[in-house]
Amino acid sequence: MPEIAVPTMARSRRANIFARMFRALKLPTNDPFAVAGLLIYLVFIITAIFADSIATHDPNEILYTPAYDLAADLRPGQEGFVMGTTSLGRDVFSQLVYGSRSALLIGITAAFMVALIGSVIGLVAGYFGRWVDTVLMRLADIAFGIPFLPFVIVLAAFLKPSIWNVVIAMALVLWRDTARVIRSQVLTLRSRGYVEAARVAGSSHFKIILRHIAPNILPLSFLYGSIAIGWAILTEASISFLGFGDPDSISWGYMLQDAFASQALAKQAYYWFVPPGVCIILVVSAGFFITRGYENLLFPKLGR
Repeated sequence: MPEIAVPTMARSRRANIFARMFRALKLPTNDPFAVAGLLIYLVFIITAIFADSIATHDPNEILYTPAYDLAADLRPGQEGFVMGTTSLGRDVFSQLVYGSRSALLIGITAAFMVALIGSVIGLVAGYFGRWVDTVLMRLADIAFGIPFLPFVIVLAAFLKPSIWNVVIAMALVLWRDTARVIRSQVLTLRSRGYVEAARVAGSSHFKIILRHIAPNILPLSFLYGSIAIGWAILTEASISFLGFGDPDSISWGYMLQDAFASQALAKQAYYWFVPPGVCIILVVSAGFFITRGYENLLFPKLGR
């Protein structure tokens, strides 16, 4: 019997840890702004997944007018184009749909990296303290001294233009905010009674961090991850608009840069640059709406 009970108890404890982590990541569905943010994300995620079926043309295909064999420069609704075409004859609607893939790929990947690196550094620094805390927080101070957008531009200039430049830059720099906040939370958690009891009972440092501290800081990690999604999308749009983006990847920032270079505003081609701008605003706002809901979960007194 003991040989069977011990593995069963170990599995039960692991299941309990994952259950606590799942409860810590519960979605803030009681806040209307958070629900709106989740719905916006859901719409763009579905659009990105089914972009091949939703888009009417290849976003890089140059369309020609049948009469004159010239690149089609059409207004919305002409010849069946929902949002018209660019000055080079590319379908605006198809570029907008495929741009959601680049935006969400960059946003979610960068947010995961920022939340993961910041949470791990914050956990280690806050729990162990002493020289470990000093070294890691001095690294955070150095990261705070690096201007983010110029750093991304310099990184993109030295590396091959790619959407992953944004992910790398955010992973190297923006973990600092998450790490600082997580560290301050861990400093309070490590002195709690149940943590001291686990330490006296002989639990290892790894077990204490994983079982007793990590589940309590996951909502903070998710909060800063949702903020990082907006930062990543804005950064990609900024560097693409400045000409440092990936020319082979269709993104909303690329659409804005293409419209600016083609003087779309002077041509009153609002259908070309307004939709990607609105999409960027919606996705970034959705991230901040979700953080509002997590703030109410983390700090219930704010709603009183």
